[in-house]
Amino acid sequence: MAKVHKLMSVFFMFCCVFSFAADSAQPSPLASARIPASRLDAYSDLAVKWMQEYLRIDTTNPPGNEVRTAAWLHKILDQEGIENRTFEFAPGRADLWARLPHTTSSPKRPIIMLSHMDVVTSDPKHWMVPPFSAEIVNGYIYGRGAQDMKNEGFAHLMAMILLKREKIALDRDIILLAVADEEVNGTGTDWFIAHQRELLGNAEFLINEGGENLLDANGHLKLVGVDVGEKSPLWLHIVAHGRPGHGALPNADSAPDRLVHALSRLQAYQTPLKVLPIVDEFFKQMATYEPPERAAKFRNLTESLKDPSFRESVEKDESLNYMLRDTMQLTMLGGSEQTNVVPAEAWANIDVRLLPGTNPKEFLATIRNVVNDSNVTVEPQDNEFREANSSPTDTALYGAISKVSGQYFPGTPVVPELDSGYTENQRYRPLGIHAYGFCPYTVTQEVSDTEHGDNERISVEEVRRGFRVLYDVITTAAGIN
Repeated sequence: MAKVHKLMSVFFMFCCVFSFAADSAQPSPLASARIPASRLDAYSDLAVKWMQEYLRIDTTNPPGNEVRTAAWLHKILDQEGIENRTFEFAPGRADLWARLPHTTSSPKRPIIMLSHMDVVTSDPKHWMVPPFSAEIVNGYIYGRGAQDMKNEGFAHLMAMILLKREKIALDRDIILLAVADEEVNGTGTDWFIAHQRELLGNAEFLINEGGENLLDANGHLKLVGVDVGEKSPLWLHIVAHGRPGHGALPNADSAPDRLVHALSRLQAYQTPLKVLPIVDEFFKQMATYEPPERAAKFRNLTESLKDPSFRESVEKDESLNYMLRDTMQLTMLGGSEQTNVVPAEAWANIDVRLLPGTNPKEFLATIRNVVNDSNVTVEPQDNEFREANSSPTDTALYGAISKVSGQYFPGTPVVPELDSGYTENQRYRPLGIHAYGFCPYTVTQEVSDTEHGDNERISVEEVRRGFRVLYDVITTAAGIN
């Protein structure tokens, strides 16, 4: 449940392993390169088999029934001799925790690999094959969750298994955490933090969904995106109060009219443009893909936004506009259930997304001032105000992602992104954990768009390769050579 744009320093790293000498300028071989090819092929075959098994488990939320996936994971982890525990915190709802312990006397803080086991609803009538069939068609495995986010959760599982089977010495605990109910209420994560926080082991890092590795039409990877921050939701419920009556009679004080006027004022209001340091860095790094004149604008964003023509072009680009302002989108309306009845109340819901640094309570006060009608109330749907947060890029885990990506995708920049949506990273950063969205798979825009849509799928080739990328990231960040 997530996607889109960035934060600080971009690393350009090129792979070519010609020498393994400790003082060589060339990068040292990754951990997966030390596994015999025949064994890697066997792991890849197993990955396809297990990915199909995982996608066949129906964890549509609601109701979730994540306990089914937890049981499947528990069986595999037990067979592999990996410590794990299942917590059924409500009927059919479960979290699963597993751990590979460090093997050093002076360990660093743990790394958590977080995923959610639930998936969104699907309508089989609109699918090429049944959503939980995991059928392979034209080189793709079809299944709800293939992009969000059983694919990444499965890579976490495979990374744990390789770490165990290959007997990797670790200077950190590696924790796998698969939670319930991310797609609806987030109760799985909230329950685990509230009741099993000690099992997080004072972790330093967390890898979750987010980021993007999009291939263009020619199969070229433009960037490796790492989610280092997300916007925070502030869903608003607006209710206009007026005089009820018959629809056949004029009514100058009707609730629907008041609501329309209030919404018109909100639509006319433009939230201020803000250039966060992370967004400024994003534009600088993306300038290389722009024509010369526009590239110069990207490299001096704050000044360039004073140019009305450039500012208008950015505001019209949905992929850029959201990074520069708090956004509001009208999503729901309600009033009378009959055309000839003027209701006493009319309402609307607004999806607000706030940038890191925006105070939710202050933003709410601003919106009430814009509405400026004592007969129109504006209230948050959730009484818990969450201020958006982010993580730095000068850390061991971010560096490991950059190093590994540089060897898998030589010449491709690793770009920190600010996600337009919400992920559960927001819940873990206040615990002192640096949380990142990182996906080890590459994907075309067409396939990426199947997330939450019809015919969701993942390529067999990516299933066979993706877990190796994550395994190399973990061994780079936590392995002892």
